[in-house]
Amino acid sequence: MNIFHTVFAARLILILGILNLVTGSLLLFTCRIVPALRVAKNLMQNSFYKNIYRFHAYLWWIFWISVIVHAVFAISAMGWPF
Repeated sequence: MNIFHTVFAARLILILGILNLVTGSLLLFTCRIVPALRVAKNLMQNSFYKNIYRFHAYLWWIFWISVIVHAVFAISAMGWPF
């Protein structure tokens, strides 16, 4: 298909890669193990953390859809590496 070798595809791959990094970081940040760490002991009382933690389950959906679309476009544009 010709859509995978366009400028749109390259931009989409880059944007989805950045989205993967951001949502992956937010998922790690809102993981239940984070408050158990000494560095983040008082993190659960922070209002910013509570607001982000409410959306933890939705972040998984955004993350996996983004990863799948990113992988499809990247493999189609660049080819299978093996």
